[in-house]
Amino acid sequence: MSAVCGEGRVSTMECGEKSSVRSTSGGGEDSLDRLLPPVNTVLAQRKRTTSQCKSEPPLLRTSKRTIYTAGRPPWYNEHGTQSKEAFVIGLCGGSASGKTTVARKIIEDLDVPWVVLLSMDSFYKVLTPEQQLLAASNDYNFDHPDAFDFDLLVHTLRKLKQGKSVKIPVYDFTTHGRQKEWKTVYGASVIIFEGIMAFADKELLKLLDMKIFVDTDSDIRLVRRLRRDITDRGRDIEGVIKQYNKFVKPAFEQYIEPSMRLADIVVPRGGGNKVAIDLIVQHVHSQLEERELSVRAALASAHQAQPLPQTLSVLESTPQVRGMHTIIRNKETSRDEFIFYSKRLMRLLIERALSFLPSQVHIVQTPQGQDYEGRTFHGKRITGVSILRAGETMEPALRAVCKDVRIGKILIQTNQDTGEPELHYLRLPKDISEDHVILMDCTVSTGAAAMMAVRVLLDHDVQEEKILLVSLLMAEMGVHSVAYAFPQVKIITTAVDKKVNDNFHIIPGIGNFGDRYFGTDAPPDWSDDDVDGHSD
Repeated sequence: MSAVCGEGRVSTMECGEKSSVRSTSGGGEDSLDRLLPPVNTVLAQRKRTTSQCKSEPPLLRTSKRTIYTAGRPPWYNEHGTQSKEAFVIGLCGGSASGKTTVARKIIEDLDVPWVVLLSMDSFYKVLTPEQQLLAASNDYNFDHPDAFDFDLLVHTLRKLKQGKSVKIPVYDFTTHGRQKEWKTVYGASVIIFEGIMAFADKELLKLLDMKIFVDTDSDIRLVRRLRRDITDRGRDIEGVIKQYNKFVKPAFEQYIEPSMRLADIVVPRGGGNKVAIDLIVQHVHSQLEERELSVRAALASAHQAQPLPQTLSVLESTPQVRGMHTIIRNKETSRDEFIFYSKRLMRLLIERALSFLPSQVHIVQTPQGQDYEGRTFHGKRITGVSILRAGETMEPALRAVCKDVRIGKILIQTNQDTGEPELHYLRLPKDISEDHVILMDCTVSTGAAAMMAVRVLLDHDVQEEKILLVSLLMAEMGVHSVAYAFPQVKIITTAVDKKVNDNFHIIPGIGNFGDRYFGTDAPPDWSDDDVDGHSD
């Protein structure tokens, strides 16, 4: 099963050589295909927030629940820096030992929504033409440590553990080679990494917080491998047996079985060992509890009662601007008027933000034949990124003043149980790291959602000084939070309110902007941060 994503889209299902596996009746133990949701069904459910994305949604369906695999809760503290790393589970065992089944059962029983399942099969080395010929005749040893690109694997897993986005090669078993397109994967609370050589590299071992060895009888493994390779990979029985006797069995005895001594837990009988699965799940839960982080509570008590930062620019409060605020803040204002005057403010706000982009002298000749010393944008590109859903309302204003601007989207929602922001969806344009980014969020109270969005951009290698956060209304708390964590981010708004109440609502505020704009009803515990883009 491969990681599936669109351009900049994050999905974190198992990657790699298992991409050719298809569902078979009765194949539940050896296949993760049943975890895949029907594409059309999920797209229909998430139509309003993902309608422009053509890739499969970042969800896993299990028998118990839906697992979001694109993103995670905050992985940074109020300083905007790394506060906790993902918990990485390493799963090792012989070929067809049931590692994927164990991984699936751990995911189901963990009840943790943010999980990455990563396969070592994605990291087979690119074969030379000579090696391709050997592979075609079942004479190439795919079961030797030298067959894997450990340098790329360690680099990828290290970044993934830090919560950063990574690109995963997709390996095709039928052609014995990597596909042209790589898949983008983002961080999670838990990463499960499985492979026959999962314990074969010292640097890789350092990244594993928990090491599990799946010990399954060799006869069972052979039967599973025969069924998989013949049914799903179109190979003949002679070739499979030849490869097993020549490479798979010797490799298990020489490299894989001896690595069992490195395991923290040995799981006999694979996914059928419920006692072992329960022990693993209990340990992971205890580790995750130690890493709990309350970003909003920290923001509410940090960096307050300070002068407003110099990185903040507030639109001049002219009678026109004040008049528009009077209209959109009035709870009696009709939806049509709310939209009309909000759009007027957005246009002024975007124009103001553009004045902070770098420019250079540019001399042109007028129709009268005279030189005019003007200015032009001095940068590669401008990209807009909206924090869904209310931030999306600012896109027309940006498009109206920036021709052919690229647009990215980030969906951040409030967890109704914890009150913390969670990243649910991400689609960023290609090569955004080279761009000046205008990050659009209609209201900012604590700054939790805005900080998460900035952190996402930084993890995609956007330079901090090239990020401009624009918002119609901000609370002082949110301004301080963002400015303290990211002192080089320019903050532009039309107004700053002083207070935030116990429910993190801006006072006097504007209400739930998304619901007033779209004409929907606000939930009872909505927040002003555009974590107010609750599920549509």
